[in-house]
Amino acid sequence: MAKRVVGVDIGNSWIRAVEVADAAGPRPTVERYHRVPLADDAARSGDVLDVHTVADALKRLWADAGFKSKDVALGMGNQRVLARDLTVPKMSLKHIRESLPFQVQEMLPVPVAEALLDFYPISEGVGENGSPVINGLLVAAVKEAVMANVSAVQAAGLNPVDVDLIPFALSRVHLRGKDVRGTVAMIDVGSTTTNVVITINGVPQFVRIIPAGGDDLGRALTSHLGVSVAEAEHLKRTIGLRTAGVPAEFRPAVEVMYQATGQLLNALRNTLSFFVSSHPNDPIVAVLLTGGGSKLPGFVAALGELIRVPVSLDDGFGGIRVSRTAGASHDVDRDGMTLALGLALGSKA
Repeated sequence: MAKRVVGVDIGNSWIRAVEVADAAGPRPTVERYHRVPLADDAARSGDVLDVHTVADALKRLWADAGFKSKDVALGMGNQRVLARDLTVPKMSLKHIRESLPFQVQEMLPVPVAEALLDFYPISEGVGENGSPVINGLLVAAVKEAVMANVSAVQAAGLNPVDVDLIPFALSRVHLRGKDVRGTVAMIDVGSTTTNVVITINGVPQFVRIIPAGGDDLGRALTSHLGVSVAEAEHLKRTIGLRTAGVPAEFRPAVEVMYQATGQLLNALRNTLSFFVSSHPNDPIVAVLLTGGGSKLPGFVAALGELIRVPVSLDDGFGGIRVSRTAGASHDVDRDGMTLALGLALGSKA
């Protein structure tokens, strides 16, 4: 029987999960996916704040969805996670990881003892002194935040088998089965965090995690216009950044959304410009836009106009088999499920 693993995405308002059979094999298959609501303030930006509430929600998720596996892959990727370029002397990956605490303290916002460290190798090269080196990405996360998520999973009677960087998980899904020659940027606009991962010929080269997302837009509308949260969500879904044909009474809302969204758009432009300036021989040829925040009407056009690179939306499920019965018995659509799918696909279980 094919090995099954469940990718779990713990959001602010929902927990989403996708069960994949033969995740590491040549023909992985989505067998089930489901979501359950999560109480306010139980989690924020991917950090579990109330272990018992999240554990209860996970138990309900397993009972409702009928997941067969208890092996779980989790993600990390918010303002308490850092991903930076790092070049180290050539040695085994085991020895590189063992040496990280002695090399990276100045790069970290917390003491080494309070961080979980990993290294993602990208390429080999030659250092300034002629010695062989390995170029890669340092990934560092605040240990306390990761362990809170792991504790919630364990309290639900589940088995955490992997903790993955969210940008890697997302790129694993959205670039799967595609012609990814050249330099491609994948941008996932979530509720509180926007993840950017840039690949060259399908291999991640650059990661940035921007602490901004769709919730900032909702808060701006409620703050400046005094509308309810539900009204703000309606404005985001129906009006967005469109100006043509918008009734006069909605123009103040459009102005607020332009101002709030402009901050994120500028951050994305600056992030991509930084990569291009440090990789002058690798111009970005395409941008894949994902995540709930990317569905804001007019956002794709606004980003494309700002960065002058073709931008397209992607739902992430095009490159993987999906069982005909997956999600059918629960009438749950696949919207928002791609992170959980990517976590399952990358599991080392």
